[in-house]
Amino acid sequence: MRGDIMTADWLHSFPRTDDGRNARQTALGPTSTVGDLLVHPAFTGFAKRILPWDDRPYDASLPLSNVGTMLPYHSHVDAGVVISGLNRMIADVSSGRTIFYDIYSEAEKRAQPAKEHTGLFFFRGPPGAPFALIAPGGGFAYVGSVHEGFPYALDINNRGYNAFVLKYRTGQGGRVATEDLATAVSFVVRNAATLEVGTEDYSLWGSSAGARMAAFIGSHGVAAFNGDNLPKPSAVVMAYTAHADTSSNEPPTFAVVGEQDGIAPPSSMESRIAVLHRSGTPVEFHRYPNVGHGFGTGRGTSADGWIINAVRFWERRMNSNASK
Repeated sequence: MRGDIMTADWLHSFPRTDDGRNARQTALGPTSTVGDLLVHPAFTGFAKRILPWDDRPYDASLPLSNVGTMLPYHSHVDAGVVISGLNRMIADVSSGRTIFYDIYSEAEKRAQPAKEHTGLFFFRGPPGAPFALIAPGGGFAYVGSVHEGFPYALDINNRGYNAFVLKYRTGQGGRVATEDLATAVSFVVRNAATLEVGTEDYSLWGSSAGARMAAFIGSHGVAAFNGDNLPKPSAVVMAYTAHADTSSNEPPTFAVVGEQDGIAPPSSMESRIAVLHRSGTPVEFHRYPNVGHGFGTGRGTSADGWIINAVRFWERRMNSNASK
């Protein structure tokens, strides 16, 4: 259990430039470049944490329409979906909202410099609404927030909920990344009053490597990964991962996979779903035709709309919990 993560007094936003409101409001488009994103006034202080890689330089001239080339484990990266998520954050900053929070103190980051790459992006919903916390994938080598983090958060937020997207440490395996997720859950719950989020029915969402992280905490709890002693999530949403680990007390689980997934074959996820069914865990599972690994929101594929279905599953678990 951690004893020194951020308290409400440490919440802050990074400073914005004094270039004026119009500069902060400037929307990105398909011809905008990675360089435009990195210097955008709305993202001052944390722009690099929007992008997937920590350990390599970016081609500043790369158009955002080609952002999928930065995501080698992902398929069907829709530039319009990516840009919509980014522009929502720009709009929030322009309206005076804080969209990024550090989850580690400066002392913690000095002690472990890789923690400099972490943080939480916040898509703010109605005050007091439950929150979803999203861990994007990337094989623990990168974090695909632009494809399966911010777009998820936007869809969840549009359904009336608070949503957070985690930027976690990469290159150190699943345990370290899951510790960042546990820290993030603890951070949100500790600071729920300041963030104005409800905590009773939170959900964890993950894709690929991120789904393994969400499932680990769903199985073993936040405290098992150096977080606070908190209840398990009311629902875990897992997209396209091969993850066999389970416990005797699994949370309700919603899972999706593409039939043509060559990285996390459908049979692997189906085996896990069968175990959950046998244990009596509420489960909803979808297998989509003509879709490969890393399809994100699935816009324009047979998986289109799966996030809304996952939100509905989560909502039913809220109702179940309320009736107990």
